[in-house]
Amino acid sequence: MTTFNQNHSDKKEEENLLSILISKYYSYWPAFIVSGVCCMAIAIIYLRYATPKFEATAKIIIKDEKKGTDDSKMIESMNMISTKKIIENEIEVLQSRKIINKVVKNLKLYAPIYVAGKFKDVSAFNVCPVYVECEFPDSIIKESKKIPFQINDYDSTIVMHGRYAGKVNQWINTEYGKIKFIWTNSIIADKKNKNLFFKLYTLDDVTDNILKNLTVNATNKLSSIINLSYKDEVSLRAKNILNELIRMYESASIEDKNSIAKNALQFIEGRLNIVSKNLDSIERTVQTFKKNNGASDLSMQGQLYLQNVSSNDQELGKINMQLAILQQVNQAVNNEQLHSIPMMPSTIGIADENLSKLLTELNNKELEYEKYKKTVAEDNPLLISLKDQINRIKPGIIENLESQRKNLAVGRKNLLVTNQQYNSLLSSLPQKEKTLLEINRDQAIKSSIYSFLLQKREESELSYASTLSDNRIINDAISSKYPVSPSKLVIYLSAILISAAICMLYIYSKENFSRKILFRNELSSIISMPVIGEISYKYEKDHKIIRHDIRSLIAEEFRKIRVSLHFLGIDDKHKKILVTSSIPGEGKSFVAANLAISNACAGKKVILIDVDLHQSGLHKIFEYQQNKLGLTDFLNHNANADDIISKISWQENLFYIHAGSILHNPSEILLNKRISQLLETLEQQFDLIILDSAPAELITDAFVLSKLCSATIYVVRHHFTPKIILKTINERLKINTLKNPGIVFNAVKKRGVYPTAYGYGYHNNKIVSDKDAKKLIPVKI
Repeated sequence: MTTFNQNHSDKKEEENLLSILISKYYSYWPAFIVSGVCCMAIAIIYLRYATPKFEATAKIIIKDEKKGTDDSKMIESMNMISTKKIIENEIEVLQSRKIINKVVKNLKLYAPIYVAGKFKDVSAFNVCPVYVECEFPDSIIKESKKIPFQINDYDSTIVMHGRYAGKVNQWINTEYGKIKFIWTNSIIADKKNKNLFFKLYTLDDVTDNILKNLTVNATNKLSSIINLSYKDEVSLRAKNILNELIRMYESASIEDKNSIAKNALQFIEGRLNIVSKNLDSIERTVQTFKKNNGASDLSMQGQLYLQNVSSNDQELGKINMQLAILQQVNQAVNNEQLHSIPMMPSTIGIADENLSKLLTELNNKELEYEKYKKTVAEDNPLLISLKDQINRIKPGIIENLESQRKNLAVGRKNLLVTNQQYNSLLSSLPQKEKTLLEINRDQAIKSSIYSFLLQKREESELSYASTLSDNRIINDAISSKYPVSPSKLVIYLSAILISAAICMLYIYSKENFSRKILFRNELSSIISMPVIGEISYKYEKDHKIIRHDIRSLIAEEFRKIRVSLHFLGIDDKHKKILVTSSIPGEGKSFVAANLAISNACAGKKVILIDVDLHQSGLHKIFEYQQNKLGLTDFLNHNANADDIISKISWQENLFYIHAGSILHNPSEILLNKRISQLLETLEQQFDLIILDSAPAELITDAFVLSKLCSATIYVVRHHFTPKIILKTINERLKINTLKNPGIVFNAVKKRGVYPTAYGYGYHNNKIVSDKDAKKLIPVKI
């Protein structure tokens, strides 16, 4: 039950919000239509002249052993110098300016050719029989103007700016540098097109444009597949750019791998040269010793010694070599100026897998750091992160090296002790045999080291010779058949939304930033008076709204105000009502006159007094002659009450007191007791007394007269009364109050350009106009 009520409440709130939006903007529907038509026309023109773009897509897979892309054993044995790759890093490499610059140079994208049109130029990539190549594209420092040219097919001559320039496939000296026009293989090229021109762009500008239209991302976090897409106005060019980008990326990957193998080969070759010289020197020493001493054979004891000591010396040689390698690795790790560590010292002769793993990881990080250092700035977060990783790896390597060195030193010491024991045995042998055995021992050690280095050199040369890449193409670049942008549906929907937003913003700004009163709720937020009624705007000049035989919306509104007087305390004992406003022109006289007529029609005996002694307006409504006696005559003791009361001939029960002649001190004359005496006299004769006073903002008469009345009607005119004046009046009411005030919202106009039942107040649009009301059956009140 609770869920049902909650859903029902949510649905009701959504309906209320929708109805509020409809009611707020529905009356402006012609403006929305006009704005929509204009925006749709702009959208059609934009689609007509906008340059369509095609999208080419491709996919490659990065070899990652953690994600199931291991090579076969044979390929792995040939590719021994491979580095682990991270998908995010490879995405950055694919978008690096270094690779994009190579693509721009290889495809000659810095010199695009166009066909001149009436309204816009179109790319001639598919239809032009030639393309332009610059000898030094790096020397282009700024974008050139249009360079028109023509091709004579019969003799392959080029005409630029109306003058002979050179021939196709030959370098031409121009003011833009040396350029060459080269025939293309396009089968749809138009050799008769005479509206061709080309422009030269800097490599940085073309690279920026490619990067803006290039998208490189991973399929998902668990996959090593990278998706590439590129948008261009020519579908073939988009496809060529992606294919060339993939080719340049593979080439860069192979170059990085070969650079590692090359460093390893240089290290091994250096060691081989040293060992080879030592081995050659030992062999010559053996030959010389045997020749000079005649030591061609050894005794049985010497043979046994040689067999035992040979094995021992080989181990000692390996330990010495490992110590030498550890020393070199230690120097390389501690050398801050060295940017990359050769790979071979980390693998040759070192049995500790943990140390080899750390050295391999350090080597990979150093190579990765050098690779990105060429493409990004030094303060790039990626470079800083790699540098931190390198600094964290080095202490572990140094600690492992020290541990290995100590272990090898202990083993070396043990082997030396054993050798001393063998030497003691050797002392019993003849000196010649002892010397020969020592020479043979050195020869065996150097020979084993030489064989080991030869093996490693062959492995490195095999890796250097292989052109295997660490990635594989899944899908070559494929271009879309139809343009992907601009999308007609998106443009049309955007035009509709923009047109609606423009209208709504205009309406919102117009209504919410107005300095005049527009909405009824603004009254309650500005001034502390209740609103007792609204009166719609009247387009006719006749100010007498109320009739016995006519029923109109405005007349009904006055009748509602007549009923609302009860809530202001007006009854048989409290009969006096003051009508005032803030400034002239708000319709206080109009409200006072028609309110008097409405009550007279209801059978009450009503008298209307024009108390605006500064600028009277009631006499115009009742067509009263100003030369008759009025209120000022009574206040100056020049007339009695009966002398100034006039009967309205066309309205039964309605009487009128004219303001009288204009005085120099009207505000002061209202302070005498004559006005109170007049009101007491009239209160005994009439059922309702209505006083039309001067505006309260300009003159204080209303505050003086309000104390003598039972209620005050304050007239505020729609789209006329300034908000700031109402705020001032509200502050003044804290000092000089009005008795039982109530606001009448006057002249409320319809909202928008189409009459609806929704407007600035609660009901501000006419239901029945005054002209149409005459056709209705007369209703007697």
